[in-house]
Amino acid sequence: MTLAVCPGSFDPITLGHLDIVRRARSMFDEVVVGVARNSSKAPLLDVEQRVALARAALADVDGVRVEVVPGLLADFCRSLGASAVVKGLRGGADFDAELPMALMNRHLVGVETVFVPGDPALAHVASSLVKDVARHGGTITDLVPDGVASAVRTALGGTVGAGNAPGPADEE
Repeated sequence: MTLAVCPGSFDPITLGHLDIVRRARSMFDEVVVGVARNSSKAPLLDVEQRVALARAALADVDGVRVEVVPGLLADFCRSLGASAVVKGLRGGADFDAELPMALMNRHLVGVETVFVPGDPALAHVASSLVKDVARHGGTITDLVPDGVASAVRTALGGTVGAGNAPGPADEE
């Protein structure tokens, strides 16, 4: 049985993330979505919210579970017996950022990283951009799974953008 970990902060989870997880599941018997705490980022959503949203978004995908990464990804992979880490790439900048981490994980515990090119139709979707769009009043429902836009709105204080109430396009 092969197991892979798809790690990330998932703050918030996006349709691009779902694409990579589903495709990873087609390559591995089981996929663990590892929701990580990134000490260099201040998350919008707390880790429990991120786990709950990911579980809801992936509830229909057999062989996928969502867990919190309590520390180093390498240690998490070792504890699960993971044979691979799966990371989605939107472009060259993603590869440049991911390669040193892949090499470090291999150095630490021998786990290999599989890079999966993201769906070109979703190449513009990044959690940081989704949050930025929401902060400035834009609609994000076409970028995230059901329930996520509402959670982002709530985390931003119940409004989207500078004093703008959510419009019908943002309702879920």
